Amino acid sequence: MKTFFTRTASALVFVAVMLGGILWNPFTFFLLFFLVNFFALQEYFKIIRQIDTDYSNITPVHRTGTTVASCAIMLAFTGNTFMFAGISSGFIGWWAAIIFLMVLPLGEILFSKDFSLKNIGYSALGLLYVTVPFSLLVNIRLNAENIHYTPDQVGTAPGWLIPLLLIIFIWINDTMAYIVGSLIGRTPFAPAISPKKTIEGTLGGMILAVATAGIYGHFWGASYLSFQHWLALAGIAAIFGTIGDLIESKLKRMAGVKDSGSIMPGHGGFLDRFDSMLLAAPFAWIYVQTFML
Repeated sequence: MKTFFTRTASALVFVAVMLGGILWNPFTFFLLFFLVNFFALQEYFKIIRQIDTDYSNITPVHRTGTTVASCAIMLAFTGNTFMFAGISSGFIGWWAAIIFLMVLPLGEILFSKDFSLKNIGYSALGLLYVTVPFSLLVNIRLNAENIHYTPDQVGTAPGWLIPLLLIIFIWINDTMAYIVGSLIGRTPFAPAISPKKTIEGTLGGMILAVATAGIYGHFWGASYLSFQHWLALAGIAAIFGTIGDLIESKLKRMAGVKDSGSIMPGHGGFLDRFDSMLLAAPFAWIYVQTFML
């Protein structure tokens, strides 16, 4: 019973913080995912150290440089939204990212007793796997005024609409996959990675997520987001969210850990909560850039 209340309390706090950050204004949205990215990246580093102990030997310059580069990349994708002394945050971010991404390999060469190109690769993969997706999600939010939500409406919907829909669709997909899998699941989907996942549950979750989006979009949401966008975004969240979940599960199995962290009692770490978004966000960004601008 105590565990139940702990899980419930932490979940309620998590939802409140998420909704507050997402809905309040563009800066709180950026700040929320800036912090999520920071902590998720630290969890990624921890997992890699458990997979390959050689990564524990990286220098402080390497470790700090990667973290600063990650923060700079997040800033880079804000464009001209935020200004500091007349200079855009995007401009500052791009230059800082370039400088630190150049310093990382040099620091490894000059200050590491055992130069390891492999360790540089681990760090670069972390930026690609964790930081870039969150940066693209922020970019969707901050670029809302240029998005064609319907053929004749540009920038009319709230900027948080698409990011929030992705989160909702991922949640619907996960929930429906669990329910369908529990009821009729028989065929293992990826037994070596996630033994409890079934093909029936996975397909059921995807179909029901897209169907839910389609029904809502047709009857209530078409006035502010075209019907095809409801279907496409739900499909992206369901398909790539599932793959993102499997990727993180694979990393945890390789590391021999159950959770990526313990920041949320009973719910694991940041990577555990946002693993689906790490793959859904880039493909949602590509969709927005291709079909909604």
